[in-house]
Amino acid sequence: MSLTSDPPIDKAAGPRVVAPTAADHDALIVVPVRHPWRRVAVAATAVVLAQFLHGLVTNPGWEWGVFVQFFTAETVLKAVWVTLQLTFYGTVLGFALGIVLAFMRLSASPFLSAVAHAYIWAFRSIPLIVQLLFWFNLAYLYKELQFGIPFGPGFFSFDTMNLVGAMSAAVLGLALHQAAYAAEIVRGGVLAVDGGQLEAAAALGIPRHRQLRRIVLPQAMRSILPNAANEIISLFKGTSIVSVMAIGELFHQVQVVYGRNGRVVPLLMVATVWYILLTTVLSVLQHYVERHYAKGAAR
Repeated sequence: MSLTSDPPIDKAAGPRVVAPTAADHDALIVVPVRHPWRRVAVAATAVVLAQFLHGLVTNPGWEWGVFVQFFTAETVLKAVWVTLQLTFYGTVLGFALGIVLAFMRLSASPFLSAVAHAYIWAFRSIPLIVQLLFWFNLAYLYKELQFGIPFGPGFFSFDTMNLVGAMSAAVLGLALHQAAYAAEIVRGGVLAVDGGQLEAAAALGIPRHRQLRRIVLPQAMRSILPNAANEIISLFKGTSIVSVMAIGELFHQVQVVYGRNGRVVPLLMVATVWYILLTTVLSVLQHYVERHYAKGAAR
């Protein structure tokens, strides 16, 4: 006999489950999850950020008056234009050659694949500054270039002393260096496309070049673009290395100016802010180009 007033439980049917009513839900007290350490991290980060901004504004060592004076100076603007030219030519020539190298590596010809692999291996192994100095001293290695029958007589030749100037050597070095990385980016994007796409296109009788242009590349661009944009931004910042060749790009021009007036920190801030602004513009362009090629893939 049960010693409680509870109704007996039917062991065969199990305990009876009573559905909660609306009144039960209203009586519940919802307590949000507390994150005390998150608040501590936010507060500590805010304090550090506030101290940094306060130092930027109040520390006289930044010399913001000198910064404003030289930020839009004619010499600095010309240097920014040179930097943009180096980035543009290096990117266009580098990716054009990189696409060729990528398809050489994907070729069924062992010879073409080996040549492309050797090029990529060599130019990724040699530091960029060494490559630039080699091209800048091309006249020391080859006094003249001769055109004619291979391993036979030449028809005409010309002196290399004035063939490759500082700007040409910089563009050539940046483009050849960039091509090695661009080739691997393009190759990875092409390999990311499902092979069934090509099989279906071949079954429909679509020509090979049209398969590449209308099927493979539009899909490969989704994988290529993020890495390619990173390489372009790296190239844009990497143009500062051509200062060793006395080319008047942004970093070199800033060095020249602070070498004359001794205002090192504000002039470095001039270069820093220009790099940040132009990198931001490239990042915005990257966003819109990626969104264009993501049509049909992203919801």
